[in-house]
Amino acid sequence: MRFVKYTLAAAAVLPLMIHAADFGAPATPVVSSARADHLAAGRKAIEAKDWNRAITELNAAEREDPRNADVHNLLGYSYRKRANPDLPKAFEHYNVALKIDPNNRGIHEYIGEAYLMDRKPAEAERHLAELERICGRGCEEYAELAKSIADYKAKN
Repeated sequence: MRFVKYTLAAAAVLPLMIHAADFGAPATPVVSSARADHLAAGRKAIEAKDWNRAITELNAAEREDPRNADVHNLLGYSYRKRANPDLPKAFEHYNVALKIDPNNRGIHEYIGEAYLMDRKPAEAERHLAELERICGRGCEEYAELAKSIADYKAKN
């Protein structure tokens, strides 16, 4: 009797499960292929140090996915690394990236380096402290920013 009861319950629920599987939302978010293409092209342009192309591709990726911290971080990096750095635009994108992902080590490292370019070592040290909180003194991002700060202080 118990078997029949469970069989009938399963028969009643199975069509609902199939319907939900056919028409429900995907279990994992669908990544925009356009965003992925622009992001990949932006990374390739960064590797080639083609900052203007990187900015063009990454701005297109941002239009597809405005809440992507990596896109904003790479935009900040590209604006900072241009022959004529645009630090206000770099800071704008780094700050958006940090609002999206406040514990992202790469963003803290890069914004710290941008603050050194802007002659604000105290702000760079604030991000170094954040890196220490996030990953300790042993992570690569902490070591890189600590070295940049030490180099800055030796020259200034």
